[in-house]
Amino acid sequence: MLNIALFGPPGAGKGTQSALLIEKYKLTYISTGDLLRQEISEGSDLGKKASDIINRGQLVSDEMIVELIEKRIMMSAGNNGILFDGFPRTLVQAYILEGLLLKLNTSLACMLSLEVPREELVSRLLERGKTSGRSDDTAEVIELRLEEYENKTKPVIEFYQFRDKYVPINGVGPIPEVFRRLAESIDRTLQNVWFNLVLTGAPGSGKGTQGRLLAEKYNLYYISTGSLLRKEVKAHTDLGENVQAVMDRGDLVSDEIVIKLIEREIQQHNNVRGFVFKGFPRTVVQAYILDGLLRRLDSTVSFCVELNAPTLESVKRLSNRAKTQNARSYDKSTDLIIHRLEEYHEKTVSVGNFYDKQNKFASVDAIGDEKSVFDRLCEKVEKAMKTLR
Repeated sequence: MLNIALFGPPGAGKGTQSALLIEKYKLTYISTGDLLRQEISEGSDLGKKASDIINRGQLVSDEMIVELIEKRIMMSAGNNGILFDGFPRTLVQAYILEGLLLKLNTSLACMLSLEVPREELVSRLLERGKTSGRSDDTAEVIELRLEEYENKTKPVIEFYQFRDKYVPINGVGPIPEVFRRLAESIDRTLQNVWFNLVLTGAPGSGKGTQGRLLAEKYNLYYISTGSLLRKEVKAHTDLGENVQAVMDRGDLVSDEIVIKLIEREIQQHNNVRGFVFKGFPRTVVQAYILDGLLRRLDSTVSFCVELNAPTLESVKRLSNRAKTQNARSYDKSTDLIIHRLEEYHEKTVSVGNFYDKQNKFASVDAIGDEKSVFDRLCEKVEKAMKTLR
């Protein structure tokens, strides 16, 4: 998800630019001002309380804001992202937003701050007051609102500067020019957003071959739990000795062991543009674990693609691999192959359902030559990348 906070003092042009940004990036728009005005127009209890506060040029309580925004955020789950206009306005609200977005397993990509001189702001707001009919567009209230901004809202800048997510934007000039500056900044930010791909599918569906090709084409780092485990076995490490018997039986290695290997790989290669995960997660529990590992690096799983191959085709491919130098210990017999396929259908198919519920899943036909399958995969991956970036 692309989540952006559009920041700036009253009169900076946030509403005008928001309309352009949500159209370009297909975002859900959340304006605390609009939400509050809706409550006021409906005459709700919350609206009546907020009306008195707003008319005095003061900020409404965090409790009111959270109640409104949380409902709207939950309604927007599964879309391209959210554009926040007028939130967060205080340091406390910045922390609140972190928690609210965490519920969606996402975070704020950047805070764009429209910078406009005070004299220009006053002039714009007084001009707007002639036609807006808004009670807060009077000279007296304007001064109070700007003072509120200076005293309470500026510390939010430091919060996002520390996280390297604060981007000042010159808000003076024609509307199209200011919009161009905003869009260019967002596009630069998106280039730094990791794309993390989970490649799943039954044993023999071609995940290893296709995973390496995808990593090379999209400049991602390929992580295969099977390869990492075989490396430990070959090096005769203590971990390798422990997992050898488990792998020979075609069983799944314990989560504790896999986590150590995956975490080590992510930490050693955290300067990349993202990862291709092959062979992990194999269970829904591991899917939660992967989210936790990536969350520590302010990232998440971007998309999951399943290579869909019929059971008989998988058996055929694995049986043929058993006759080559690439044979695995668990390719030795038909019984072992069937056992692995049963493990997949019992434990791993649900991983696809896990990501499908988040609108992060696609299934690709794994039958055909290497290039045909790869082309189908790329089509799905590139569509997901466009949605994210």
